[in-house]
Amino acid sequence: MTYEAPMEDMLFNLAHIAPGEADLDMAAAVLEELGRFCANEIAPLNASGDRESSCCDSGQVTTPKGFRAAYAKFVDMGWQGLPHPVEFGGQGLPRTVGAMAGEILNAANMSFALCPLLTDGAIEALSHFGDPEMKATYLPQLVAGRWTGTMNLTEPQAGSDLALLRTRAEGQADGTYRITGTKIFITYGEHDLAENIIHLVLARTPGARKGIKGISLFLVPKILPDGSRNAVHCQSIEHKLGVRASPTCVLRFEGATGFVIGIENAGLEYMFTMMNAARFAVGVQGVAIAERAYQQALAYAETRVQGRPVDGSASEAVAIIHHPDVQRMLMQMRATTEAGRSLAAYAAGLQDQGDTALAEFLVPLVKGFCTEMAVQVTSLGVQIHGGMGFIEETGAAQHYRDARILPIYEGTTAIQANDLLGRKTLRDKGATATRLSGMIAETESALRQGSSTARDLADRVAASREDFQAVVAHLLTAGPNAAYAAGVPYLMLAGNLVAGWQMARAVLAAEAASSDFMTAKIATAQFYSHHILPETGLQRVRATAGI
Repeated sequence: MTYEAPMEDMLFNLAHIAPGEADLDMAAAVLEELGRFCANEIAPLNASGDRESSCCDSGQVTTPKGFRAAYAKFVDMGWQGLPHPVEFGGQGLPRTVGAMAGEILNAANMSFALCPLLTDGAIEALSHFGDPEMKATYLPQLVAGRWTGTMNLTEPQAGSDLALLRTRAEGQADGTYRITGTKIFITYGEHDLAENIIHLVLARTPGARKGIKGISLFLVPKILPDGSRNAVHCQSIEHKLGVRASPTCVLRFEGATGFVIGIENAGLEYMFTMMNAARFAVGVQGVAIAERAYQQALAYAETRVQGRPVDGSASEAVAIIHHPDVQRMLMQMRATTEAGRSLAAYAAGLQDQGDTALAEFLVPLVKGFCTEMAVQVTSLGVQIHGGMGFIEETGAAQHYRDARILPIYEGTTAIQANDLLGRKTLRDKGATATRLSGMIAETESALRQGSSTARDLADRVAASREDFQAVVAHLLTAGPNAAYAAGVPYLMLAGNLVAGWQMARAVLAAEAASSDFMTAKIATAQFYSHHILPETGLQRVRATAGI
């Protein structure tokens, strides 16, 4: 079963959920063409790439069959540059359209899409903090996709605790630096797809302060400006549970030439720009893999004949989609996926509008909630396939395996929760959370002016909003151990609430129109409000009861 981009729902989100006014005709043209490209060129490589995997021989990494040709077409068609600045060769499209494009590419083939995803992050960091010469040298090539980017944080002894970094950067007379150290878990740190790889590397200069305030950020190209090979080498690649076609590299920097980005000792601040872009993109990956798993589960349920209907409506075995529990699981997959898509679209629209505080508040929700939900959705996909789902040939198992990394990389769910709690809630004494709650209450008021369905939805959203407010009030007065122990329940509550809020806003738009799609959207929102949104009550108990 191949993949088909959910164009109608994407355009609905652009029209009715994302803040701002998108050019829907332009967005439709771009996304439909990308959808065709991914369905024809990228999706067919998903299962074969998983079986073959990337391999490393004497430091040379070879991607699976078909990846090089597909990536060349990806570059030729200009897909890397969709949301990036026109001055560097990009198309300058809104982040909302970029998010939808990212979902399409990741749903087609997550292992393939990881390479452009990390390049997007490098472009983001250099656009903000690179000097004019650095931008002119590297951004046009990265935006075109001819060169790719990586993010080098993790070391064997330093995972999420970057204060433990040991990679060294020694200044040279010509203004460059010699970078020495080992980095692990570097996605597409070495590969055969592009002409050059631009590594963004965190390291310490001699005499730098201990801890995170002594970290600097360096640009370390695989191929130097003079055309020579830099002293950075792939030692090995990891053998992973999922995303097997994506090479996850151990890189050795053996006195490699690097160029400082910005000023020394401000590296973590700069890297956060890249990390936030990557975290949002990983949240979109969660939506993408959930959509792919849902499409496959639906197709299987429509064709797998097994069992007679419990209501006696047929005397012979029927397709399993007629069985109530299969219908329940499919609806949970669909509702969760559509809610996650609307959450991501709303957050991207806020970024386009420049609403920094609220947009940044939502990033850990997009990353944490959407990725945790992706694991649940892909697990349901396996369940719908039954025993066949546990067999690799059907593909359902791959989606489940691929999804499992999402709540881990670019910061675990607990790290997202710490960010949401410490930087986004406690730091401003709950001001942004309170503002968000007020915006949700306004939607409740609008729903109460509508149909009985809308009024019921208003009551359910209001109950979850009250759960949110109660947890925020608790966190503002709790001690540090109690507050941070409640971090993940708080994140999951907030993510569920904001996603449910977007589904409620979708009902306001859908009830003003009439079509099969709008009717289905209302039904999906109802299911979400009855079956998923009430989990905020459980998260409230978990957040406030302590451990």
